[in-house]
Amino acid sequence: MEEKKLTYKDAGVDTKEGERAVSLMKEHVKKTFNENVLTGLGSFGSLFSLDVKDMEQPVLVSGTDGVGTKLKIAFMMDKHDTVGIDCVAMCVNDVLCQGAKPLFFLDYIATGRVKAEKIADIVKGIADGCSQSGSALVGGETAEMPDFYGDGEYDMAGFSVGIVDKKRIITGEKIRKGDKIVGIPSSGIHSNGYSLVRKVFFDKMGMSVTDHVDELGQTLGEALLTPTRIYANACGAVLPKFDVRGIVHITGGGFYENIPRILPEGTAAAIDVGSWEVPPIFPYIKKCGNIDRREMFSTFNMGIGMMMVVDAADAAGVVAALEAAGEKAYIIGEITEKTGESVDIRYDEEAVK
Repeated sequence: MEEKKLTYKDAGVDTKEGERAVSLMKEHVKKTFNENVLTGLGSFGSLFSLDVKDMEQPVLVSGTDGVGTKLKIAFMMDKHDTVGIDCVAMCVNDVLCQGAKPLFFLDYIATGRVKAEKIADIVKGIADGCSQSGSALVGGETAEMPDFYGDGEYDMAGFSVGIVDKKRIITGEKIRKGDKIVGIPSSGIHSNGYSLVRKVFFDKMGMSVTDHVDELGQTLGEALLTPTRIYANACGAVLPKFDVRGIVHITGGGFYENIPRILPEGTAAAIDVGSWEVPPIFPYIKKCGNIDRREMFSTFNMGIGMMMVVDAADAAGVVAALEAAGEKAYIIGEITEKTGESVDIRYDEEAVK
């Protein structure tokens, strides 16, 4: 009897299912294309033409990131069409901090077994994030890696490229004492701190993603899977009109690690808790986990996803411009002379309990 000839599928890699996934995702990807995209899906390299006629010294700005253990929530809920937004947001929001306009995005998805519909759902979220940020989804990779990822599990990462004229790059070097800090709200936890979140709710409290939480007005899973906000619209409303001296994306490390990244030597940031609405998910995490205030501000965005540092005379105008663009905004603090820590969280006792 002739020995059976092995195939790639026998080893756990189904190339036909991969082809079907590409076919299903095409409609989502194409909606992000613009006149600068010169290639479609399937080319070895992705081509994107640059329009730099209005720039003296064009500079490319890039950023890469993933979604982290928030993906575990997607696995629990078997809902995969929003985590792609998180992936785009984590990359694009960093690029925006330098004053850049997002141009294009590429993704990488790795899974133990390709299931076409699930991959298409993931890419739909990525495409939605690209549409929100004004980025073209010019390419990506789906890697089928049997025996590497558990059944139903996957990981993803992304890569964003933007462009800015050199003279308009935002670095924080122009920040001065007396400048005001404008905060733009987050949509919730975004994509950082989920290892702690999962320990609090699932290990300590024994909760399920299907549990309805009165304090949140929705199920725990719905609250935890809320996509990260993308701040392209907010930056587009402010940067052409005002001299923004620094932008902070509040990601891993919260307030204490991210704000100092833009502060010149000798300056500090004073943040007035109570000057913005803290979403209920954060007090709920604090209560359930018995977490210290400082730990909360060291881990989470606490309801502020992005901060802009501007001249005090411009602060009210920046807030008005953001509100005119449909964005909420608050003046949440100021730049001070550094006498201690780089970040001083000034608490309103009623703000965070």
